[in-house]
Amino acid sequence: MPDTPEAVQPPASPPADSPVIATPEEDRALLREGDSVLLIDRKKRQYLRVLKSERRVNVRDGMIVPDALIGHPEGIVVRSSMGEYLQVFRPTYAQIAPNLPRQAQLIYAKDIGTILLYGDIHPGARVIEVGVGPGATSLALIRAVGPTGCVISYEIREDFANLARATVKRFHGDAPQWTVKLGDAYEGFQERNVDRIVTDVPEPWRVIPHAAAALRSGGVFVGFIPTVLQMKQLVDELREGGFAAVEVVESLQRFWHVKERSVRPEHRMVAHSGFLVIARRLAVVPTAS
Repeated sequence: MPDTPEAVQPPASPPADSPVIATPEEDRALLREGDSVLLIDRKKRQYLRVLKSERRVNVRDGMIVPDALIGHPEGIVVRSSMGEYLQVFRPTYAQIAPNLPRQAQLIYAKDIGTILLYGDIHPGARVIEVGVGPGATSLALIRAVGPTGCVISYEIREDFANLARATVKRFHGDAPQWTVKLGDAYEGFQERNVDRIVTDVPEPWRVIPHAAAALRSGGVFVGFIPTVLQMKQLVDELREGGFAAVEVVESLQRFWHVKERSVRPEHRMVAHSGFLVIARRLAVVPTAS
């Protein structure tokens, strides 16, 4: 019969003469009821779970009792009922994004990072998001603008809006700076004088006249689009619609395998997922009808 799941004991305490930095917030490492955790097995497979005191954590064919996790610091290694050892951490954003539900089109962390940097999403910014998907981009924008900024997300599908709300609630908590509006962005925005607009929709060129009306002079437009033909049409519409300094970026990501004397690129990589089109709003632009 498989062994009972147990927490692996932490390493021995450092020698007495070793420097020890103590803070009044040492318990921030402790896992709590309701925390999201990422379990990583020996093959580097990842499992995103939520800790509940009354619910065992199931991983593949094994399980872990909640007492082996809740109250222990992240970074521990636990053994499942099948004898498999798993590392336990709170997930970083880059680990959250690929593990979200796939009901909506996935956007990779590499693209979201580029959106935040090239879009200059900063604390205090007023941002319109068009198309929420599973909420990965919403979550990143909310974190970036902070409590002094605001994010207004337009989504035409209620199921996607609810999915995004659940993602933000789970991984961020309350977000008073975020508003989700059920509506068709192709028909226009209510907001004016915003700093940034981020779109992830099939026909972003239909948003351009409304984006020009909503953005302040010098504001930044960022559009995520998967195909070359869509990208070309978006660039043309931006140049004709009162935008300049148009740039197109494609982000490719390759991990490396490093083990003893074997150092090589991983056989698989996250290659083309989409184009990011970045543009700045001119001071004088056509008015949206």
